[in-house]
Amino acid sequence: MRILVTRPERDAARTAEKLVALGHQVMIDPVLTIEPVAFEPPAGTFDAIAVTSASALRMIERDSRLWSFRALPLFAVGAHTAAAARATGFETVLVAEGDADALARLIASKLMPGARVLHIAAEERARDLAALMEPSKIMVETLVVYRARPARELSAATLRALEEGTLDAVLHYSPRSAANFVALADKAGRGAALRRLHHYCLSVAVAAPLEAAGANTETAASPDEAALLSLLAP
Repeated sequence: MRILVTRPERDAARTAEKLVALGHQVMIDPVLTIEPVAFEPPAGTFDAIAVTSASALRMIERDSRLWSFRALPLFAVGAHTAAAARATGFETVLVAEGDADALARLIASKLMPGARVLHIAAEERARDLAALMEPSKIMVETLVVYRARPARELSAATLRALEEGTLDAVLHYSPRSAANFVALADKAGRGAALRRLHHYCLSVAVAAPLEAAGANTETAASPDEAALLSLLAP
């Protein structure tokens, strides 16, 4: 199968390796670019760290002001983020089942009311972890350390592949990247070509902007890459 991966470049390269090992042909065209934002480390003490993307861990890795937080237990949204946390130096890593709701349940099951959690996060977030934790009386402070900047256009190679019909499918990992992919395809006059492809999505939320555009989607049974790639099995 000829597959387009649209996630940020570093993660896309990792996904491409897995796809090639499964026998697929891969194109990479990130529709979001990860970039750091200026911040000041928070004051006070915390009982734990929460992270909802591997990109946040990479920001910790590059900024020595955040290294002291590696002594705290870390709650990761899923297995990929947990692996990035361990690679960054966190020793105590607790892993949720792939989405913000599962992460909130895990934190509530492990911490007492009144605990203080630092959520190291992106500028734009699909869910508000602090709001999700309010019923458990656990306080969450959000520290924004990066943003995902939308691409302004699809690459020439992607546009050519859409025009010539040399793609079979696209993998989508976030609602925002899926929405931007639709917008860029429509902007370039490739909306009809986009709708002829099969779109494999990490979750129902990721599939929503594609379905709204009339695209053919299939959603992973659980919000993790292993479940997503299993959809490609013959």
